[in-house]
Amino acid sequence: MKLSNRILDMQFSPIRKLAPYATEAKKRGTKVYHLNIGQPDVLTPDPFFKAIANFKEDVLKYTESQGMDALQESFIEYYKKWGTEFTKDQLYITNGGSEAIMLVFQAICDAGDEIVVPEPFYTNYTGFAQIAGAKTVPFLTKAEEGFHLPSKEEIVSKISEKTKAIMISNPGNPTGVVYTKEELRMLGDIVKEHDLFLIADEVYREFVYDGLQYTSTLTMTDILDRLIVVDSISKRYSACGARIGLVASKNKDLMFNIMKLCQTRLCVPTVEQIGAAALKDTPESYFTETRAEYQRRRDIMMEGLENIPGVICKKPTGAFYIVAKLPVEDAEDFAKYLLTDFSHDGKTVMVAPAGGFYGTPGRGKDEIRLSYCLNCESLKDAMNLLKIAIEEYKKTH
Repeated sequence: MKLSNRILDMQFSPIRKLAPYATEAKKRGTKVYHLNIGQPDVLTPDPFFKAIANFKEDVLKYTESQGMDALQESFIEYYKKWGTEFTKDQLYITNGGSEAIMLVFQAICDAGDEIVVPEPFYTNYTGFAQIAGAKTVPFLTKAEEGFHLPSKEEIVSKISEKTKAIMISNPGNPTGVVYTKEELRMLGDIVKEHDLFLIADEVYREFVYDGLQYTSTLTMTDILDRLIVVDSISKRYSACGARIGLVASKNKDLMFNIMKLCQTRLCVPTVEQIGAAALKDTPESYFTETRAEYQRRRDIMMEGLENIPGVICKKPTGAFYIVAKLPVEDAEDFAKYLLTDFSHDGKTVMVAPAGGFYGTPGRGKDEIRLSYCLNCESLKDAMNLLKIAIEEYKKTH
């Protein structure tokens, strides 16, 4: 019996593919610092847990396919802070941001259609597109330019008769780039001129540093009919395990048809929705303090990278990731070496090879993505280990 070409062609996540090696390292007694995954250690706000603790029903029932009223209303209030008013038929609750993206791709793409994305990009975009029978078409952004967008002409050159949308992550995963108002306006003009959707993954919206002003795609009121926003509480509230996200759009036809997909999976888990609805009571100070903490961590990681000879990277201004070019030929081999052959004082680090974040074969081969979600002391130790590991690796490779 043969499996589908769809699943056979799908790649494993470069963020998690080395997990078995990390498991074996831990079994050997090695402490592993996880710089490979965006799992915050910032505390989840108390209102989430209090709401769940106070929830008591005799029967745990299905909720509405579009999400519970209370949670929809909570998100609607949140978006008013960003100057946009959604109604309940314009905003549906999903099983994390991942399902939101899958629903969008399935709703707008036919087999063979294309989604244009800046590379490097969140690797699961490719997998989500494959599930919908579509594919991602990348255009290059460069580390020396802070991974900002190239010229309008270069982006347009990737558009074909099969293109259905341009998709961005802003702030960017894996690069940490924060696009300027002018860059977003350029994308808005492109999707208008070529009759495309603009899909904006804005899950890191709250995490912008150095006093920069964040601009949401929602400020472009002239493209609201072709703008699709996907969002999540995972990183914003350090609630990755809750799996609560959303898809929002002012395009009535799109949302009407996405409802079909929402109904096929019945509903999002009730208990998590109860907790998420209460997050509207999170004080603004939570974001202020969290933002300051991540900026400290970013600066520690950057200082560590700058102290490693041959490493090339530019300081990111958003999210909590850094893409760094290493003085090695094969970053994936080095990442595996960290878990199979290296330890110092009984410790090592786990990184994500950046090649998997590129759509163009061969690109990112000497790069890694690092997440600065660990606490400051752990990050300092991890960066020292990374420096020692690179020195040792280069002696034998």
